[in-house]
Amino acid sequence: MNHIVTLQDAVTAFAPWMEPTDAELKVIEQEMPVILADVDLLDAHITTLDRTPTELDERRIRRARRRALAARVALVNRAAGGAA
Repeated sequence: MNHIVTLQDAVTAFAPWMEPTDAELKVIEQEMPVILADVDLLDAHITTLDRTPTELDERRIRRARRRALAARVALVNRAAGGAA
């Protein structure tokens, strides 16, 4: 009979006592506008899952898509500006 043994690193890598570092929290904070814009876009799509989208729904989706794209562009521009 072969025993299955887990690696200690793999088990403790996701231990609940491990918190994100300050650097990781800073990156998450920088990406937060993109995350929130993506959530708004998903919300707009979710509202139309069980029905035919109305013109108002389509406008909401287009606006949310533009905001998500603008947030991504702003993040890339900030990253490119910081690297230069």
